[in-house]
Amino acid sequence: MLLATDAPRIQQLSQSVINKIAAGEVIERPASVVKELLENSVDALATRITVEIEAGGAELIRITDDGEGIHPDDIELAVTAHATSKLRGADDLFRVRTMGFRGEALASIAEVSRFRLRSRRAEQLTGMEVDVEAGILKEPRACGCPVGTSIEVRQLFLNTPVRRKFLRTASTEFAHIAEQFTRIALANPNLHLTLRHNDKTTFDLPASPQLIERLEVFYGSELAGKLIPVDASVGEARLWGFVGHPSQSRSNRKGQYLFLNGRAIQDRSLQHALGEAYRGLLMTGRYPLSFLFLEVPADDVDVNVHPTKSEVRFRDSSALYRLILTTLRTRFLGMDIGRGHKLEAGAAIRDGGFGPHDDVPTSARQALAQQELVNWAESQIKRWQPNNDLSDLTARVAEPSPAAFEQTSTTGNGDDSAGTPDDIAAAIEETLSGGFGRSNAADGGHDSETSGVLAPASRAVAAASPDREIPQTVRTVETAESRMRPASAGAELRAMQVHDCYLVVETGDGLTVIDQHALHERILYEHFRDRVLNGSVEVQRLLIPLPLELSPRETGLLLDQQELLRELGLLVEEFGRNTIAVTGYPTMMRRASPDELVRVIVELLEENDGRVSRRDLLDSLLHMMACKAAIKAGQRLKPDEIESLLAQRHLVDDAHHCPHGRPTALTLSRMELDRQFGRLG
Repeated sequence: MLLATDAPRIQQLSQSVINKIAAGEVIERPASVVKELLENSVDALATRITVEIEAGGAELIRITDDGEGIHPDDIELAVTAHATSKLRGADDLFRVRTMGFRGEALASIAEVSRFRLRSRRAEQLTGMEVDVEAGILKEPRACGCPVGTSIEVRQLFLNTPVRRKFLRTASTEFAHIAEQFTRIALANPNLHLTLRHNDKTTFDLPASPQLIERLEVFYGSELAGKLIPVDASVGEARLWGFVGHPSQSRSNRKGQYLFLNGRAIQDRSLQHALGEAYRGLLMTGRYPLSFLFLEVPADDVDVNVHPTKSEVRFRDSSALYRLILTTLRTRFLGMDIGRGHKLEAGAAIRDGGFGPHDDVPTSARQALAQQELVNWAESQIKRWQPNNDLSDLTARVAEPSPAAFEQTSTTGNGDDSAGTPDDIAAAIEETLSGGFGRSNAADGGHDSETSGVLAPASRAVAAASPDREIPQTVRTVETAESRMRPASAGAELRAMQVHDCYLVVETGDGLTVIDQHALHERILYEHFRDRVLNGSVEVQRLLIPLPLELSPRETGLLLDQQELLRELGLLVEEFGRNTIAVTGYPTMMRRASPDELVRVIVELLEENDGRVSRRDLLDSLLHMMACKAAIKAGQRLKPDEIESLLAQRHLVDDAHHCPHGRPTALTLSRMELDRQFGRLG
């Protein structure tokens, strides 16, 4: 038993232990080192900063700037804890105008690495150099170096092996470094910034007065072209920057950048204001992109809240909340966004505007592709039938599949030769029939409420040929009455589709209501899983690789999982800077867009920060692939498709729940029906 007299006495911690504790708070990974050193270079009024990385920062981080430099007499103080040139008294804590101010970063970094600092001021003929070996300071010495400061950090966490052991792969760690580099580059477009990894230049960004140029470099011209500029002021506070078009939403908030006086911060209240501004414009579970900059007086904000300085406290947070909400809402209303302005599908894309999400039933691309298909079909058949009898063709393509329109351009333009009318109709039918692999790009979540139903091709053909009367039996190819008929007349199993979403099946014990999306998702999930486990995933090689522009962080996370993606049949390669090339994709996902598939996978990796086991990641990817490939709520099925779906229900191990855990069917027994209708007594 421990007696009171044996209890440990209170003692002063050594400076080495204090520095290690500080390093645990501030230096989480190599990216934390890059962030702290870059902020110091910005505070030193540098105009050019070069970042050199080796092995994801675990072996070397070198940052060189042309700033003011450090006075020779202060070179030792620079690596001493709580020594800083940015504060003079306690009152300065309440009006911080610099990126750093705590005086902990260099001492914390030097405590857990092999650290070297070189610096020279413009008025000095030579510079000074100091080495710190895992917290042990060596004698400073004169050296030759250009004006500015250069800091080398080698073998990070060399004396804290547990921290070093838990570093991720080099590509993942570099992805986090690139993210910190991106934030500094966006907040300071006037700086010339260079980032190199393993002697290869990743970014070389000349100074630019236009933020949009930096956004194009980091996120691609496609996304930059869909950003909406905002600028507003209230009192001494100003909000400016860009927000994303709702079509560029993400499944998490990692695409939301908020800068306060040039410092990247996170604030739940302001993020909530951003979400409220997009209310009604995004599906549930989707988050907008934003690159917003707040400028407020330094004494209206407290940045001394967290060691990483990513959290702040505002004197009047409600005023900033209203500023963001009203600014974005006013901007959207000025663009006819979210006020009941029903735009034609083509006009929505052409004019850059959009109405409420439930006002646009389909995309412009689908509508245009449908019209191109009809025009091509009509021109081909005219070559064989001068009397322009389109009834047979119309009957064949009476109800096209929405997602299939993404492939119609190759059908219409790839082959100029004319076949027989039967061949043409068969080709169109094959192109338009989605079967159970149809995908709807508008379905960004587990189960879309978007119907995805386009006008039947029969009406489009009729509109294209007003002089030709189409038989009534063709114009009403599928009426409401026909949809209510059993899938297979006279068969033991009778079913019908209601609301283009549920299947009502008559059984011997009563009836069962089936969610068509959930059931098909379960069937596809088990099919995909069996193919992957058996190593029999077929890959469709692309003749021309498909380049995709991603953010630096997204690129790193994706390339880090190349081998796992190869097991799924998705082949990706580095294509330079923040671009990857898709060279192959699984044939079982042939109806899904490779572009969309890659972006959904990236979002999944981002949600888990790469910290997910191989098994869990594989399972999550299979869930996602099954969800994307399954038929959707609001997608009308033909009787034979209903019959086929129900037949496959009995071939899977667990047809009662979808991969996400939702039930696939609800059963009402005959007794329950009789009780509800008062037939039991």
